[in-house]
Amino acid sequence: MSKILLLGSGELGKEFVIAAQRIGQTVIAVDSYENAPAMQVAHGFEVINMLDGAELDRIVAKHQPDFIVPEIEAIRTERFYDYEKQGITVVPSAKAANFTMNRKAIRDLAAKDLGLRTANYRYATSAEELQKAVAEVGMPCVVKPLMSSSGKGQSTIKTEADIEKAWRYAEEGSRGDIVEVIVEAFVNFNSEITLLTVTQNSNPTLFCAPIGHRQERGDYQESWQPAIVSDKDIAEAQEMARKVTEALGGAGLFGVEFFLTNEGVYFSELSPRPHDTGMVTLAGTQNFNEFELHLRAILSLPIFEITLEKAGASAVILAAGDSANPTYSGISAVAALPKTDFRIFGKPTSRPYRRMGVVLTHDSLGTNIETVTEKAKEVAKLITINL
Repeated sequence: MSKILLLGSGELGKEFVIAAQRIGQTVIAVDSYENAPAMQVAHGFEVINMLDGAELDRIVAKHQPDFIVPEIEAIRTERFYDYEKQGITVVPSAKAANFTMNRKAIRDLAAKDLGLRTANYRYATSAEELQKAVAEVGMPCVVKPLMSSSGKGQSTIKTEADIEKAWRYAEEGSRGDIVEVIVEAFVNFNSEITLLTVTQNSNPTLFCAPIGHRQERGDYQESWQPAIVSDKDIAEAQEMARKVTEALGGAGLFGVEFFLTNEGVYFSELSPRPHDTGMVTLAGTQNFNEFELHLRAILSLPIFEITLEKAGASAVILAAGDSANPTYSGISAVAALPKTDFRIFGKPTSRPYRRMGVVLTHDSLGTNIETVTEKAKEVAKLITINL
């Protein structure tokens, strides 16, 4: 069986490890702190700063993995090209990991190389450049660090007074050595979707049913599957997802995000790994959840088809403040409810708005998806994190 080095050990990594354990794979979980969620279920773990190339080299040499599976962006990804030359499979590919760690590379690939429809955008490396970029794309606009995750450092500029504040916030939320931001014109969208896209080594690219989601502070709050999307928009989104995943190469699951507007579909972002909004698949909405799909694609296990089995929704359980030993109340009340489930991620500490768990609801296909989602939101309120 294969040995997998998992770089990043949060809740998404934890579910991936569980999927890998079920079919006999060996996983070493890596993160910057001890007792991270995926470490709790892996065969072994390493605690390192993944932005330190020498440390990365050390643990790759130590463990000699068959696969390197990144779960986060904050990794010295340029080392991945060397690991590929050593015969290690980087998931989905060294190119994909490098391009998607940096929003500049993936946006330029999508907009300039592939000609996909995206928001008007500029880049800035200082508050002065940000001022100029805002003047060019217009207000309102969205500012995101090129290197960040889970909405960190992301804000909306509506007035001149917001510009300086947005730059400072982006500096705080940026990961990596250089602070650079992308400034995007605000897209007047009707909804946002994630299209989970599975590329395979010897089989066709497959698509999951679209997932709708709502964000706050740049981070997802609820997601639901299936999202109600027109056949025309689905076809356009699938074609865009196919183009961009083919350009990046490799096998695995990609979370490709789109805005749906009156003018059509806009490409937004892409993650070359299971997506937080895809946690809805843990509600049994599909024959395989997103983590199982990622694993099977990586291992070249053929995926015959992805079928939609249920309507489902997820809603996050957020911490209200800092704690070195968070505990939970209300779990019994949630466990007593029909067509409902939950996951507590096992994060050792909490901070304001940290995602500590998720509530999952499901119902039969054809059920009003808003009803299923509202239930998830209400049920999530029953769980309290004690600080």
